[in-house]
Amino acid sequence: MNASSPTVVVLHDGNHPPAMTDVERLATVRYATEDTLAESLGGADVLFVWHFLSEAVSEAFSAADELRWIHVASAGVDRLLFDALRDSEVVVTNSRGIFDRPMAEYVLTTVLALAKDLHTSVRLQDHKRWQHRETERIEGKKALVVGTGPIGRAIATQLSAAGLSVVGAGRTSRAEDPDFGYVHASEALHEVVGEFDYVVLAAPLTESTRGMIDAEMLARFRPSARLINVGRGQLVVQEDLVEALVAGTIAGAALDVFDVEPLPEDSPLWEMDNVLVSPHMSGDTLGWTEELVALFTTNLAGYAADDRLRNVVDKHRGYVSGSESI
Repeated sequence: MNASSPTVVVLHDGNHPPAMTDVERLATVRYATEDTLAESLGGADVLFVWHFLSEAVSEAFSAADELRWIHVASAGVDRLLFDALRDSEVVVTNSRGIFDRPMAEYVLTTVLALAKDLHTSVRLQDHKRWQHRETERIEGKKALVVGTGPIGRAIATQLSAAGLSVVGAGRTSRAEDPDFGYVHASEALHEVVGEFDYVVLAAPLTESTRGMIDAEMLARFRPSARLINVGRGQLVVQEDLVEALVAGTIAGAALDVFDVEPLPEDSPLWEMDNVLVSPHMSGDTLGWTEELVALFTTNLAGYAADDRLRNVVDKHRGYVSGSESI
């Protein structure tokens, strides 16, 4: 790619990304909201999707007459992979690498919170109630991490260091994996999921992973197992999960992502004592927005210099080429 002076459109939600000085030095920058995206795309080389929850790109894509590259400020790219983009020559890159360690720390935190019943302690503290309880140890517990990309690997490292026995589930089965030891094939998930105390979802949302945790799969969990989802809400059939939690088919869940976000106020998940709810924030630590812009700036400098882009997404698989994911 050769773009000595590229034109970049930044799709935002009303708040511009921070620390854009270097981007504005490297390129002509147009800031657009969902309403103005189509009119802004004409003649632009690059689209920086800062508003990564937006569905506006598919609607405005036909106006992109010169577009060559889209970068999204998230690890997931499922909202971008509509047919017209898949079939085009436009390259897609993501923000892989920014969220790995923070999300792994979140998963470890939720494992500990569930095992030590910390969510109950907080509720009791709110009412000044002293209620002694026994809790669980995590050492020696078994965890399955579904999704063996960089985020899944960071999770495996954190959980293993805390004393859990961790294996993965990915696109293909394999032994002697450096981070998981053993990786099960995702197509065999229903056969092995009942072996684990914690099932962690860190997979991208693709046609093969959408709804993978449904009533049939949940029925195969251990009754004492917990589900942790930091991937995408649509990996889980949420109604089936609610039913399983009510019925005691599984013991609990920690959920950072949902099929509808924000989670509606009438969702029964809010009221469940065995569920931890957080608002899609597992990877969002202090300084994360500046890191996202820095990554895009590095890629933009490479684009302008005709160098290879980082984090190129396989538009048919739905994740960065060369990474085992699911």
